[in-house]
Amino acid sequence: MQTFATAILLVHLAIVAFNVGGLIVVPVGAALHWHWVRGFWWRLLHLLSLFVVAAQALFGRACFLTLWQFAAEHGAAADEPPPLIATWINRLLYWPLPHGVFVAAYLAVFAYTVALWVWVRPTRATDPPITTR
Repeated sequence: MQTFATAILLVHLAIVAFNVGGLIVVPVGAALHWHWVRGFWWRLLHLLSLFVVAAQALFGRACFLTLWQFAAEHGAAADEPPPLIATWINRLLYWPLPHGVFVAAYLAVFAYTVALWVWVRPTRATDPPITTR
């Protein structure tokens, strides 16, 4: 069961990396004229992912991955300690701060993501290329 909890934790870490990475890569890629940062589907997935994070925080709901991980960890045998890497990742992902801090941060990050959607417009394959002068 601990292996399942660690797998959930790694998926959670990958999603966090995708969300945070997108916040950095989109403006940097736009400045460097990387066309792939305007890809419509990955940008939409990024926007929706951060919407879900912000909505869960706003409504006081824990992330479903956190709940699944918690359930798997508590279903594990008491003598089965979590792997060391899982302990490190847990420290990276779960900060002991008041809920209101997370709500404000996630709403600000979502607002930034919406601003990026406007500032660095995503394009579909059928759209004409964006040129800058």
